Amino acid sequence: MIWFYPLNELEISGYEAFATVLFSPILLTLPYMQNFLQKKYIFVFLRFCATLGILSFQASTTLNRLFLLCFGCFFQMLTFTIPLSNSNEVQRKRYEWSLLLGMISFVVSRIWFASFVPAWWDSLSNTVVFTVCIIADVCVAFQPDLLVFPNIKKDDDNKHLAATSKCWWKIGVGLGSLLYATQLICGEVSVITRWTVKGYPNTGPMPYPWGFLVLTFLVLGTYISKFSNVVCSRTWLFVGCSSFFGLYYLNTWLAFLAGLLLTSFISSLWPTMILNAIQTGKSHRVISLSVFVWLLEMLFSVWTVAYNFVPGGIYTRERTGTMICILSFCWIVSFFEISRDTTTIKKYLAKPHHQIINNKANILLLILSIVGLSGFAVRYPYQKADNVMKHNASFTAAIWTFHFGYDNKGWPSLVRAASLLEETGADVITLLESDASKPFLGNNDLGMWLGERLNMYVDFGPSTRDHTWGNLLLSKYPILKSVHHLLPSPEGELAPAITATVNISGSLVDFVVTHMGNDRDVLDRKLQAQFLAKELKAATNPVVFLGYVTSAPFGRDYEEFVARGNVEDIDSTDVDRWCEYIMYRGLRRLGYARLSHGGLSDTEIQMARFSIPTHGADWHDDNIITTNPNKVDQSVRFSSKFGSHSVGHNWLEVHKYHMNTPKYFL
Repeated sequence: MIWFYPLNELEISGYEAFATVLFSPILLTLPYMQNFLQKKYIFVFLRFCATLGILSFQASTTLNRLFLLCFGCFFQMLTFTIPLSNSNEVQRKRYEWSLLLGMISFVVSRIWFASFVPAWWDSLSNTVVFTVCIIADVCVAFQPDLLVFPNIKKDDDNKHLAATSKCWWKIGVGLGSLLYATQLICGEVSVITRWTVKGYPNTGPMPYPWGFLVLTFLVLGTYISKFSNVVCSRTWLFVGCSSFFGLYYLNTWLAFLAGLLLTSFISSLWPTMILNAIQTGKSHRVISLSVFVWLLEMLFSVWTVAYNFVPGGIYTRERTGTMICILSFCWIVSFFEISRDTTTIKKYLAKPHHQIINNKANILLLILSIVGLSGFAVRYPYQKADNVMKHNASFTAAIWTFHFGYDNKGWPSLVRAASLLEETGADVITLLESDASKPFLGNNDLGMWLGERLNMYVDFGPSTRDHTWGNLLLSKYPILKSVHHLLPSPEGELAPAITATVNISGSLVDFVVTHMGNDRDVLDRKLQAQFLAKELKAATNPVVFLGYVTSAPFGRDYEEFVARGNVEDIDSTDVDRWCEYIMYRGLRRLGYARLSHGGLSDTEIQMARFSIPTHGADWHDDNIITTNPNKVDQSVRFSSKFGSHSVGHNWLEVHKYHMNTPKYFL
């Protein structure tokens, strides 16, 4: 929610200051406040306040939603920290497992929602999650011996903890980095596949079905966590750090394998890190420092992509490798602390009541695994439509800047957007600003969800680790091959592009789709236009260009495409364009339409309808423009659901034709 404001305003908005609510555990450094908040029914009250934050999804405005969410997060961080100081050993052990099982439950729920979070999906699912949390809070209120304070007593039951007190700041640094890595890599099972994706036909593992391996290795890591001699070994640390670098620098299946190992490494560290946070006796300091570390690392990840819009961006541009080094260093710092005196830790973990809790947790873990894998099974009937033999002589191409699946008010727009795209009847669609597989965008896989919902083939475009805003290609027809490009960007943000060949009813058609750089980076756009023009000219099949050009018609970049790319504008009479353009070669144009975004994005949808000339036959393009749909065949007309021909811009919150379209060519 904090990210929504700079996303809309393309500048630092000031709302970033709301992140300070995550530092609420600092209150526990005050002796009187600590004693007050550690009372059982005060703690239960804090839980209820934290749960109210879930209802932020149903707030009336974006700002109210942010306020309510921050209110919940303030109390949630307190309820996260207080149990770590519990001197009841059994309750502490249960809490350790509840965190790990809660994380896995979160991931499992996203499998059933095709990568989206149930609490933030719609009002119904939000209400269900809120109700479940309220029930859990009530159960906690009636739980005996929930909290026993003050901090860890040095009695016989806790002598192992007292004997191995740890340096709190080293544990805090490691826990913060672990929290960030968990959100970055393990927040959703499709993330690793989107880090490793390449073009067709060798795309590497797709989220479905290969995401089941991510869940499997996540669960495997929790089993490994019980073996402290493994988790605290230098070999395991080397596996974790090297697998992170492998995920970033390798490609497709090798990178995916490295990502699986990294997933197990991350999940295996959680119980040990939480236990060490308890051992410090200063859990409030540990959590406060870990939040600070997490926040710095999260900002760094934002800066690596948004460097063209933020101060100091030149130093963070494309620095994911640097971030991996920082994370590895933090883990190494913590490793030498958590691996100290592992003998007493083993004795502590070997206590009978720990074994009983572990056995119960294993049963729950098995159940969660079955539920998660069942989610993949339920989605199995999804099959892409095989339109290759339908012998359609025409097709519709569309371009839309998608705004990461959030509408202009910050609410999820996937269902509404999918319905809109279905109603357009578009056969090949490029969605720009579509890579939401980043932690600050929710780790949402828009391509997977839309592919399953619209029954289309998906080319994700340049991978998440390539620092672009995303360039997604959807097609009702099979994508035979594609190449992902990072366009020349010496001065500004990295610009993505895809060159793809699609089999449309037995005819091969090439598509060049792109989101060029910001209009203020003149050199970038010049070099990018030259690169794309070469791709267009080199196309051996009929070709369609769907591009976000950030240039006026007949400008330098426009002319580069027309002159050197040897393509034609779908409608050169439309001079009121700035960003989106559709061009073509070797096809017969039939129609052109501009469809208002209706608040789902900040950009309209543009569509063009083409027919594919019969190979070897004489044909000519159509140059007479008409706005009367009765002059063309019914099969050529655009959907009447968006009204009729309209002049001027449509500013209403509805989807209508505008800007003197639809047009047809005779």
